[in-house]
Amino acid sequence: MKKSIDEHAARFDEAADSYDADKSAEYEACAGLVVEHARGTAESAMRPARPLRPDDVVLDLGTGTGAIALALAGDAGRVVGRDISDGMLAKAREKADEQGADNVNFGNGTFREPGYEGPVDVVVSNFAMHHLSDAEKREAIDLVADLAPRRIVLGDVMFFGEPDPEEPFYSPEVDDPATVGVLCDAFTDAGYAVTAVELVHEQVGVLVADRLETDAAADEGFSDEPVGMNED
Repeated sequence: MKKSIDEHAARFDEAADSYDADKSAEYEACAGLVVEHARGTAESAMRPARPLRPDDVVLDLGTGTGAIALALAGDAGRVVGRDISDGMLAKAREKADEQGADNVNFGNGTFREPGYEGPVDVVVSNFAMHHLSDAEKREAIDLVADLAPRRIVLGDVMFFGEPDPEEPFYSPEVDDPATVGVLCDAFTDAGYAVTAVELVHEQVGVLVADRLETDAAADEGFSDEPVGMNED
């Protein structure tokens, strides 16, 4: 991590008021795909997925102002949003109150210390993990896998090829994106099959990973073989 958690939190505290208005088209595309894959309704999915059920728990890591958490609140029994920024969390709570989403809980937490104990069915994250180093990403994915969700959906800055140093999508001074291969290897080593790879931009994409356990595969109705890349 190129900056400390406190330094990142301070950056996002300052950006909280304008964050929703400043999102890029790639960010919005990723967020939409993350929501669709979490719901199990993505048209680009190469295999059927069990849709969210009214008793499912969704954990949204790096929830920001709660856009994805609130989008899933109507499909799940409970949504838990975690972030390092108090400013972002305040905005997320305001939006939840405005929408009357009483099954969403927002609080402080990180990938490696989510601040949540209990069952988790689906874990989602959008544009947050790229702040971690590759080694820290592996550790984070291992810890998320320990929660035993049936599905993990990650939208983020990631490299599908060699990034153009003259036109980086990310901020090199604060961000540390991984290659798609590094992320896929981390999910595979943690006991998950990468079942969808969505290319939104050469440096932005969405990965979907499903737990390999026999009972999870039987429940969802598909095998554990990885699938190919989809282009948005």
